[in-house]
Amino acid sequence: MSTRRTARVASMIREVVSTAILSELRDPRIRNVTVLGADVTPDLRYARVRISVMGDDKTAALTMHGLNSARGYLQSRVGAYIKSRYTPEIRFVLDEGVRRSIEMSAMLREVLENGEAQMPAAGESDDAVAASVSGVGESDGPREGEDSGAT
Repeated sequence: MSTRRTARVASMIREVVSTAILSELRDPRIRNVTVLGADVTPDLRYARVRISVMGDDKTAALTMHGLNSARGYLQSRVGAYIKSRYTPEIRFVLDEGVRRSIEMSAMLREVLENGEAQMPAAGESDDAVAASVSGVGESDGPREGEDSGAT
């Protein structure tokens, strides 16, 4: 099968599942869900729907349980929309990429805030900054290419 067709089917699955989750499902366990995408096998028998859940691990587990309970309904909605010989079996996968990017952003923000606190004052010279950053003191001797000053 062509990759163009699998990409089109994956796009349709993502669209149908996200619309159904947003407007048709009434399960209170399914909240704060974002459908990130869908991956379909080349034979169109299986589809992995990648989702992201905002909240803690308990919320994510409850949401996954609710989505797995509604899987049959969502699969029937996909089958009615796709009009194919086989309706792909839907499997939900929790995508941790969004959570990791938020954690990395927080770590970078923390490093930048700590870095600004350790920034030198405007009057300090670049040599003093380099010495404080690298841990090199004045007593290490002359640098390469510099005159030692002793004559």
